[in-house]
Amino acid sequence: MSHVATVAPQTRAFSPIHTGVLAGLVAAVIWGAYLSLSRAGVASGLDGFDVAFLRYAVAGPVMGLAWVAFKSGQRPALHPGQAVAVALLLGPPFVLLSVGGYAYAPLAHGAVILPATLTLAGFILARVFLGQRLSLGQIIGATAILSGLVLIAGPTVLTGSALALRGDAMFVLAGLFWAGFSVLQQRWKLNAVDVTLVVSLAGLVSVVPAYLVLRGPEVLLALPASMLATQIVVQGTLSGIIAMIAFAQAVKLLGAAKAATFPALVPGFALLIGIPLTMEIPGPLQVAGLAVVALGLLVALTVRRSEPASA
Repeated sequence: MSHVATVAPQTRAFSPIHTGVLAGLVAAVIWGAYLSLSRAGVASGLDGFDVAFLRYAVAGPVMGLAWVAFKSGQRPALHPGQAVAVALLLGPPFVLLSVGGYAYAPLAHGAVILPATLTLAGFILARVFLGQRLSLGQIIGATAILSGLVLIAGPTVLTGSALALRGDAMFVLAGLFWAGFSVLQQRWKLNAVDVTLVVSLAGLVSVVPAYLVLRGPEVLLALPASMLATQIVVQGTLSGIIAMIAFAQAVKLLGAAKAATFPALVPGFALLIGIPLTMEIPGPLQVAGLAVVALGLLVALTVRRSEPASA
């Protein structure tokens, strides 16, 4: 009896639920840092091409070496068509859009519009291609998200800032790309490490040589050393590798429905991390919009989906 009593607390302390929640929080914080650091990088003279180079010049070799070290002789369990689709949806085009939008729109726009679009498009694509029906809570949450987006982007529309609208459109398209990938991942049951490897190597092969030939490292070398080091760590290692694997672990331990709540935390993390980095303080309407979107995301993502139960 005494032996059993000493083992039980340890089991609870390291339960799958606790580990899954921690993994989901790690992914959300890294995604928030990715958005805010991308905006800070653009303010320092970088663009999506620069950030994509930093991401894949680090993530590509790291993932390649890790694969050789731990899975030597194996190949990623993706068919060629699946690899191409994943690389297009989650690879360089996504980075170029999600970072490039900050050349035209402020941090608050990207921090909210991208994850909100991901959620809304994910609902629609899952309904069309996976046959998942929306619950009343998800419909209410989606309505709240749209209302929050109006509050955030509304001032831009009224002032006629075409440049900000261009950035918003890039964030929407990036969110659509990630939503498309999410549906394909669920449909094809892709492994996160395989996906990360394919995306990282695709970026290494396509972006890195093109960047060195067309632009060169002068822009990056002109950055302060601290900014460059931070961009390398966040873009190349944290966002490019760890966040993807952490979120996949959250899905594995908590289930897809519960793990999907974590994108609702990204806007708050992005804006909080971004305040000291970019000195962009959201206005009252943007704060209200952020609150409405976050509430809508939480309502839409925490309710149980009205689909047949599965193991």
